[in-house]
Amino acid sequence: MKATPAAGRPGQPPAASMSTQSAHHLESEASHLQPEIPEALSHRRRHTLPASEFRCLTPEDAASVFEIEREAFISVLGICPLYLDEIKHFLSLCPELSLGWFQEGRLVAFIIGSLWDEERLTQESLTLHRPGGHTVHLHVLAVHHTFRGQGKGSMLMWRYLYHLGSQPAVRRAVLMCEDALVPFYQSLGFHLVGPCAITLGSLTFTELQCFMRGHISLRRNSGC
Repeated sequence: MKATPAAGRPGQPPAASMSTQSAHHLESEASHLQPEIPEALSHRRRHTLPASEFRCLTPEDAASVFEIEREAFISVLGICPLYLDEIKHFLSLCPELSLGWFQEGRLVAFIIGSLWDEERLTQESLTLHRPGGHTVHLHVLAVHHTFRGQGKGSMLMWRYLYHLGSQPAVRRAVLMCEDALVPFYQSLGFHLVGPCAITLGSLTFTELQCFMRGHISLRRNSGC
């Protein structure tokens, strides 16, 4: 996912050098041979894709999502929060509860959620979307391995929670995580609920929640 900058861009040495006199002569000839390109058109050609974009995911993004998730989780836990069919399932039912961060058209981080209608998470909440619910269950947050350690997970979560706060039906967000990740989510406005009823093999989790009204207030005060 590396882009090789073109030679001659600002801040880089030119590909070759020439004397000022010969350069002026060539530029004078070129001005008669080449039609002038409008500045606005030239700008559009250089920037065909936004440098950074946040948008809800679609089923067409599922393969890219799973590629990042598989690398992030299977290598560490041996399992994925969501497998490819489940990703497609949620992105078909509730794409508005997802958010992807794209850089130059490439997915670098994402969050997927679904609605839940009970106070606590249960085994069913792993696979169900309940449209009448007022709680968003955050199934997964993952960042591409080449972009980790840059604060992208935190920034994406702030944006995601703010996005949820604009949806009147959503009152809170809940998630489950390993104990080592609890401080990370607390720094983003989540509060402890207690041990999660869900277990995956020998893995146990802690459940946390974030109320939307409180999060928006916290975000304003933090300056994020």
